[in-house]
Amino acid sequence: MNCIDHGSYLEIIPPEEFNFDECLAFLGRANHEILHQLKEGTLYKLLKVNDSLILFTIRNVNKLIKVEFPIGAPSTFEREKVGEYIWEWFDLGQDLDEFYQLASKDLVLKDVVQKYRGLRIIGIPDLFEALVWAVIGQQINLTFAYSLKKRFVEQFGEFITFEGEQYWCFPSFNTIATLTVEDLKKFQFSTRKAEYVIGIAQEMASGKLSKELLIEKNDYDEVKKSLMSIRGIGAWTADYAIMNCLHVNTAFPIADVGLHNALKNVLGLENKPTIEEIEAYAFGWKGWQAYATYYLWRSLYD
Repeated sequence: MNCIDHGSYLEIIPPEEFNFDECLAFLGRANHEILHQLKEGTLYKLLKVNDSLILFTIRNVNKLIKVEFPIGAPSTFEREKVGEYIWEWFDLGQDLDEFYQLASKDLVLKDVVQKYRGLRIIGIPDLFEALVWAVIGQQINLTFAYSLKKRFVEQFGEFITFEGEQYWCFPSFNTIATLTVEDLKKFQFSTRKAEYVIGIAQEMASGKLSKELLIEKNDYDEVKKSLMSIRGIGAWTADYAIMNCLHVNTAFPIADVGLHNALKNVLGLENKPTIEEIEAYAFGWKGWQAYATYYLWRSLYD
């Protein structure tokens, strides 16, 4: 992590291939997002470090990421954790040169990647949040998914109030592990989704599932197999989490509807492509399927 701690604020030095405005455009695509707020080019985020709730802001100042703490600077350790979170959140440790070289020769990606160059996979560093968000989004439209997420966070998450506005953290797996299915059905969760979310929380609370355990496997197929052994986690959900939480570039949610729509638009197709056709288009993306998918997702929000 390339970060300068000034005590009252941080300056993160991003890699050259980083476009903060593109990242903000992606983060701003959902009007109903509850876990961050965008105000005039400044990003507000609440993070829990140990038992402390830390509100921080991020903005671009002279090609640096300036991180400030509007309620007061936290401890040195907490500032370090905030810096590490942002570094991972924006995937700043990733060298994209190889991806850009690959994309420059690919008929599908060439124009899309050039248009959004500097966009990073804005991940979900918390494994529980990544998995639950993927489960919530299964087989429903995005607007309803954000509504469910908002109810879930407001009911079971923690928040602080600053200048009359509330800022929220995603609920902990320990909190959700104690719930019943009926507790979630009150907020329009289906029975199955409620069971899946509570089941994932219980797997994590018991220590059987953790980000650290998955990282230790150090093998995409093994990680995917491990996740898919958990009820409610299919191939798409597993790939979504592997891509967004573990930053594995070979993760490829090939069944994703957004990916299908993006390919239809980019290629000017009459119908959405089949899985076989997508496999053919993606033949040249090997090693970078996650980034190819992410850039194609970005093209949906123009």
